[in-house]
Amino acid sequence: MKGYVVCVWEKINSEEKLKEYAVKAKIAADKYSGIFIIRGGKNRTNEGINSPRTTVVEFQDYNTAIEFYDSPEYQEALDVIKGHAVRHHQIVEGT
Repeated sequence: MKGYVVCVWEKINSEEKLKEYAVKAKIAADKYSGIFIIRGGKNRTNEGINSPRTTVVEFQDYNTAIEFYDSPEYQEALDVIKGHAVRHHQIVEGT
């Protein structure tokens, strides 16, 4: 089964830091053959918090998604965005 990284952004305090994070996160995702299914874009909140951004990255399996998240490359990306955004981040197994 595929593995998905799902990130629902609640608040983004710095667009500059978001751009820097996105570059580093993509490098990490590419290393683990991640495919961005959703990366920002137009959205409508129907229930819950109003989210300015949602990201979904597909990996070959759940364990690869975990390896991506735990990788030094992605941890470097996280360091960039730390303190500049509030988000809900999950790794989910799916089809």
